[in-house]
Amino acid sequence: MKVLNTVIELQNQIRNMQSDSVGFVPTMGALHNGHISLVENALAQCQVVVVSIYVNPTQFNDKNDLKNYPRTLENDLELLEAVLRENDIVFTPDNKEIYPVEDNREFHFGNLDNVMEARLRPGHFNGVAQVVSRLFEIVKPDIAIFGLKDFQQLAVIKALVSQTGNKVRIIGHPIIREDDGLAMSSRNRLLEPEIRKNASIIYKTISAASAMISDSDIPQIKSFVKNSIGKINQFEVEYFDIVDDTELIPVNKRSEMVIGKRYFGCIAVRAGKIRLIDNIEIGLV
Repeated sequence: MKVLNTVIELQNQIRNMQSDSVGFVPTMGALHNGHISLVENALAQCQVVVVSIYVNPTQFNDKNDLKNYPRTLENDLELLEAVLRENDIVFTPDNKEIYPVEDNREFHFGNLDNVMEARLRPGHFNGVAQVVSRLFEIVKPDIAIFGLKDFQQLAVIKALVSQTGNKVRIIGHPIIREDDGLAMSSRNRLLEPEIRKNASIIYKTISAASAMISDSDIPQIKSFVKNSIGKINQFEVEYFDIVDDTELIPVNKRSEMVIGKRYFGCIAVRAGKIRLIDNIEIGLV
């Protein structure tokens, strides 16, 4: 693999390879097997794969969160070296490469701007749209792969591509989980040991909630989720919403769900000092 730091180097390398298909996996580093599964998906489909490692400051509404976000570049490169091919690229730009001038663009995504993560993290998805649109502009990929764990982010990126007319095909990759069910996340390594030991409660609870849809209405399911997780010391549910898979409009009663449409239960949990998110499909029977 080739490790490149500048936009000019990257674009020249891609141009010189004259590839028929470029796959792109944008990351903020602190890589784990979930990220590697995204990369392997891209490798199976494309002649050249670009993996970016860049902690984007514009998507952090909490400066302490940005400061504390794990940065493990040396380990990240070792993980990627084991799977990437000779002509694949790891792009590790600094802020000046991504934002040569200040990015003041404002994006609007309708209901996606008003629910769940957008409600609790104002400005977050505008920053995501800024960096992703910029990276698409730089890499010009044929496909880009994102993890389904960040369910709302994936919906925002699909809306971004639709709004901008970009031809990149967006692929959502299934959640990769730890042995106890916890969704793999770069933030997991920040969990205190006792908190980490109990974190499996999140997946256990939303799995049970998914099964409840056949004989319970949504208010009862939401109450079950909040109470089940909230009884664990230092765990608090920030939200659990059942939404459709495109506009993420919450449904408040089972009678509002339409057969043939896909719905997901999306959750955010404050686990000690760390926020964890997860989701699961809620299927009508």
